Amino acid sequence: MAEFLMPSLGADMESAALVSWKVKPGDPIKRGMAIAEVETDKGVIEVEIFDEGVVEKLLAQPGPERIKVGTPLAVVGSGAPAPDNGKPQPPQAKPAPAAIPVATAAYRSAPDHHPMDHRAVAQAEAPAHARIQASPSARKLARELGVELTAVKGTGPHGVIQRADIERAAAVKATPMPQPTVAPKVELPVPPRKEVAPAAQPAAEQFQKNMRRAIAAAMSRANRDIPHYYLQTDIDMTHTLRWLEEQNAKRSVKERILPAVLLVKAVAKALVEVPQLNGYWVEDELRIEEGIHIGFAISLRQGGLIAPALHNADLLSLDELMNAVRDLIMRTRSNRLRSSELTDATITVSNLGDLGVETVYGVIYPPQVALVGFGKVGERPWAENGMLTVRKVLTATLAADHRASDGTQGAQFLEAIKRYLKEPDQL
Repeated sequence: MAEFLMPSLGADMESAALVSWKVKPGDPIKRGMAIAEVETDKGVIEVEIFDEGVVEKLLAQPGPERIKVGTPLAVVGSGAPAPDNGKPQPPQAKPAPAAIPVATAAYRSAPDHHPMDHRAVAQAEAPAHARIQASPSARKLARELGVELTAVKGTGPHGVIQRADIERAAAVKATPMPQPTVAPKVELPVPPRKEVAPAAQPAAEQFQKNMRRAIAAAMSRANRDIPHYYLQTDIDMTHTLRWLEEQNAKRSVKERILPAVLLVKAVAKALVEVPQLNGYWVEDELRIEEGIHIGFAISLRQGGLIAPALHNADLLSLDELMNAVRDLIMRTRSNRLRSSELTDATITVSNLGDLGVETVYGVIYPPQVALVGFGKVGERPWAENGMLTVRKVLTATLAADHRASDGTQGAQFLEAIKRYLKEPDQL
């Protein structure tokens, strides 16, 4: 038996309101399943669970009350059937903790957790360790740091626990909060139709105010704590745009690829070559992530900006990435994001070219260590091989954390982006 807690969905999140449950007591749950919706300052988010079992009890009910991060929301059990030998079982004849399957590790935060990692963990008995896949160095480090392997989600091949997973679990700083007090439901009279429109405006203004407050908190922390350095380069996009035009001519309108997708894919492939920019700065240490999850900055219609993650962008084809971008934009603007999309981004890409901006100098979202900015593609004078001509040029910038990388690595990263964008067949 374990507790499902209100997760942290960002470095600046302290609490959220429970909007709805997608499960009820007795329902089976699977890893990655969205079981609840919560409303943060950035909108309504679907919260996923990262264990398997059965919902035993819902501890909180939907309502406008803000619930602090770390507060228990539900109780999750293994769902294992009780033994049946035809005789009544005494109350004390319960399965020993060691018999609980590894898959039922609770969705519960432990001390000193990674501030961006929403996956909660739980303690299990030591005999379960033998069934857990973990590298020898990870097991040794877990013993040294007092981390239960059953409480760690492995990110290595086939879910193998690695040292980085142990370090992230040891970095949790979350204290369980008391169960929230839920106010009784009050039935309010339905106002006349003519009064709805005036009431909607203050709500929209309040949402925008909350969004700006959340952005301000994160950016203030970034400017205070992160020693930024900036690099930029100009990229000749003439050949690439001509190639894209030829590719799109073979497709239907719905299947055409946007230039922004090429930019995201180039960043993802460049991170494979320079992994120091793909990760987090936590506890005075760079944590390089194996998965490349690009935070794609999206402007909201009601104002504000959010950068949900495109998972494993380096492994997606251009068509798959285009579909993922289209789906992500639609769900972001309709408040249907998942919690993992808010917390998993390992780097952010900000593309303001469609707004006429030529050069972007971004601020890193902590605990990430880099942000890539792209401006508009415009015709500019271009000198090459002693000849002056006019080419379609894009300016790419890098804002990087000097604690995690230096100018040499940043320059290598930008050069890799340029190389991939000039050779679109390699994308």
